[in-house]
Amino acid sequence: MTFGPAILASRLAELETQAGKPSRYIVAFSGGLDSSALLHCIVDLKGQFPDQASVPVLAIHVDHGLHDESAAWSTHCAAFAQQRGIEFCALKVDVDAQSGLGLEAAARDARYAALQEELQRGDWLISAHHRDDQAETMLLNLVRGSGPAGIAGIGAVRPLGAGQLVRPLLGIDQAALRDYAKAKSLHWLDDPSNRDRRFDRNFLRHDIVPALQTRWPDIAQRLQRSASHAGEASELLAELGRIDLRAIGGRPRRLDIDGLNGLSLARRKNLIRYALSELGLTTPTTRMLDRVINEVIPARIDAQPHVVWPGGSVRRYRNALYLLPEKHEDCFAASPLSLDELPLGPGMGRLVLQGGADSGLSETLVRSGLVVRQRRGGEEIRPQGQAHTRKLKKLLQEEGVLPWMRDRLPLVFAGERLVAVADLWLAADAAAEPGYELRWIDRPALH
Repeated sequence: MTFGPAILASRLAELETQAGKPSRYIVAFSGGLDSSALLHCIVDLKGQFPDQASVPVLAIHVDHGLHDESAAWSTHCAAFAQQRGIEFCALKVDVDAQSGLGLEAAARDARYAALQEELQRGDWLISAHHRDDQAETMLLNLVRGSGPAGIAGIGAVRPLGAGQLVRPLLGIDQAALRDYAKAKSLHWLDDPSNRDRRFDRNFLRHDIVPALQTRWPDIAQRLQRSASHAGEASELLAELGRIDLRAIGGRPRRLDIDGLNGLSLARRKNLIRYALSELGLTTPTTRMLDRVINEVIPARIDAQPHVVWPGGSVRRYRNALYLLPEKHEDCFAASPLSLDELPLGPGMGRLVLQGGADSGLSETLVRSGLVVRQRRGGEEIRPQGQAHTRKLKKLLQEEGVLPWMRDRLPLVFAGERLVAVADLWLAADAAAEPGYELRWIDRPALH
């Protein structure tokens, strides 16, 4: 097998059917063999193929700060790009070694989070993952007990932020990339951590795959075929998940319990995995998913069971299963409310006062100054249209507001007097006609 501009151009053109036309090629550039060959080849093909010449190229190097020479590696990458007239950017990230994910996974997550921030609409983030990487990933996921999606290994295209993550080299062996790099007299970095057998992937790369190759020299191609079959099976499961989700209401964040119970056990599990994927949440382990099936779904209707795993969680409330982040981010601090939009924190939208409404907060109150803060307990309000003052706790229960959202609601105070509960209730003695409407933009689900 060979590698060069014609092969890369053909593969990039094929991937446009999935990823659309690229506005920029952003190359994830570690400075190692694989990404060096990829970046150099992209420069070559732009000179040979007119349709590629108009696509700008940006090389981004991510410095994880995990090695004493990481600053020197950034310098090498900058020089490599500059010599070839390529725009270059270096990003430095902090890796959370105590995340519980393991150092390798934590570094990967930090890297992709940083790269995602750089993507604009239509950008392709191109990585140099190749056929040998695909084989290692498939084996790694097999020993971890992964299902079809994991066995399918690395996908050629997937959405990432505003752009697409594209891997055009999955059909190319690393040996072909090495031959190309040597033929072009390229100099690349060799990260010593790639030889550290404490990492599972390195153990597979240096010990297991070479042993398999002594019996099956084309093991990478064989595993790639299996990954392709698993990918097709995974697509069918996703298609079934879409069908089942539509049948029980079409809301991935809120799954109807009766609808779930109407499915076979296998389809119930598949639907939960599919809905989590749609929400961008991680899939739980088999043990955690079994807890959801056996403890959360059959729980009493007045119970509020909660199962949490890294990257996701499940709660039951009344007759629905709610799929949520692992934990809610800290919400807003007490803040003055004006006619400008007030951000309420990640996933919580924005609050704003809008004048000219038929009914709303009185102008006198608005001019005297309002403050937004979270619930502390014991609040009372006489809602507009009701005769008596009510405990906020009781109102929230009667309204069916999700229990985990009750303490996150933005409460509006005039001094120490509660005059509005988000956009749910307005205090009768704070209302005027006309008045200022309290609008909650991008409000999260409360029911």
